[in-house]
Amino acid sequence: MTRDKKELKNIDTKELFEEYDKNKDMAIRTELIERHIYIAEILAKKYANRGIEYDDLFQVASLGLIMAIDRFDVSRGFEFSSYVTPTIVGEIKKYFRDKGWVIRVPRRIQEMSKKVNTAKTQLSQHLQKTPTIGDIADYLEVTEEEVIEAIEGSKVYAPSSLEITYDSQNDDKEVNIQELIGVLDEDYEKVELKDLIDRVMEKLNELEKKVIIERYFEKRTQISIANSLNISQMSVSRIEKKALEKFREEFEKDGIHDKK
Repeated sequence: MTRDKKELKNIDTKELFEEYDKNKDMAIRTELIERHIYIAEILAKKYANRGIEYDDLFQVASLGLIMAIDRFDVSRGFEFSSYVTPTIVGEIKKYFRDKGWVIRVPRRIQEMSKKVNTAKTQLSQHLQKTPTIGDIADYLEVTEEEVIEAIEGSKVYAPSSLEITYDSQNDDKEVNIQELIGVLDEDYEKVELKDLIDRVMEKLNELEKKVIIERYFEKRTQISIANSLNISQMSVSRIEKKALEKFREEFEKDGIHDKK
C-alpha cells in the first residue's frame, strides 16, 4: 500500500529504507531524496568554481544521491551518510575526469598564481593587512585583470580550505572551525566524522543550515548573508554561533577531540 506524503514525513529514515528495499515505492524514494538532497547541494558547492558550473555539478550530485538510494543495503547496518557521501563525490570526480577539466590550467596562469600567493604573503607582512587586488598588481607590475585571472584559475586546481575562522561572542579571539569539528582526511571519507556531520546538519533548522552552508562552503561574509536574508549581521552571528554550538556539543559527546 502506497503511503501518502504527509505520512511518510513522520517515518524514521531507516524504516523508509527498509520499506523501499521491499517494494521500491517511488513515493518513498522521493521522500528519501528530499531528506538528503542537502548533501548533494553541499558537495556540489564544495567542488564548484573549478571549471564547471554549480548547476551542472548539482545535477551530477543529485544523480549520485539517487544512485546511492537505489543501491543502499540497509540490512548491512551502516548509516546511509557513510555510503552516500563517497558515492556522490565519486560521481563528481568521474564527471570532472570525463570532461577533462580541473587540472588543465595554462602554465602562465599557474606561474602567475604562485607569484600572486607569494605577493599576498609578503604584502600582508609589510602592510599589516590583507592586500587588495590593486596592491598585488602594483607589487608584481602586472594588470589587475591578470591578478584576478590567476586567482580564479587557482581555484580550478587548488582545494578549498576548512581553515576558516569566526568571531567568538564570548571573548575577542577568533575560533577556527577545525577546532570544533576536527580535521577531515584528504578525501573527506572518514566514516565516523561524516556520520556526525550529517547527524548535526539534520538537527539544524533551515535558517541555521543556510547560514552554515553559505559561511563555510560558499565562504560568504556575515554581512553578505545578512543582506541576502534581510536581517542584521548580529542576527547572522547569533544564528552561526548557535549552529556551531550544536556541532561542538555533538562532537564532544562522541569524543571526537579525544580521537584526533
